[in-house]
Amino acid sequence: MPLSHDIMLAMSKPNTMSGNIRPTDMAAVLAPNKQGGIAVFPMIWGFTLETSSKPLINCRIETADQKPIWRSSWAKRRCVIPASWYFEWGIPPSSVDFRNASEQRNIKKEKYAIQPQGSEITYLAGLYRFEEHRGVQVPMFTVLTRESVEPVSDIHDRMPVILGREHLREWIHPYGDPGRIAKMALTDIVMEKAGDYPDPKPAFMQI
Repeated sequence: MPLSHDIMLAMSKPNTMSGNIRPTDMAAVLAPNKQGGIAVFPMIWGFTLETSSKPLINCRIETADQKPIWRSSWAKRRCVIPASWYFEWGIPPSSVDFRNASEQRNIKKEKYAIQPQGSEITYLAGLYRFEEHRGVQVPMFTVLTRESVEPVSDIHDRMPVILGREHLREWIHPYGDPGRIAKMALTDIVMEKAGDYPDPKPAFMQI
């Protein structure tokens, strides 16, 4: 794919878009093509700012339509990041009970794998924009987050906005209503301690 090759050179990134994706990595993202259909594009995770060395990997949905950096993407450039699950680090809920804040800081955090109940694919809602890097217009994405629900709220106060498959097309369409769709985000979530999961197969990108 020529675009992924250009991104690889401009951003000094490996030409891979599967496995455990981390901030600043290249990922396979669903976005609208010129015909308005759903297509897969390579994008880099995290908006960049000249004033900060840290990429903006998350956007709070509560302010997505208000802050200048997000506003135009919220209105016209929305995307979906498919994954088998997402990971979060947190203190095991059983270790929190009867401990004060000082004691909790000394407890080793554990890694959890999180996904919607009964789903093999986790569709994370995102925003994207184009940034110029070394003369290349590189698509960059950020993941929308919301207040967490149980059981995620036991380990973290935020979680990604997760969409149902039936809402993907309207979400990425430039004339869709993101506020309405976001209200239907999935909240039936399952969580387990993360093991040594294999890299997802390419088939998980099929929609």
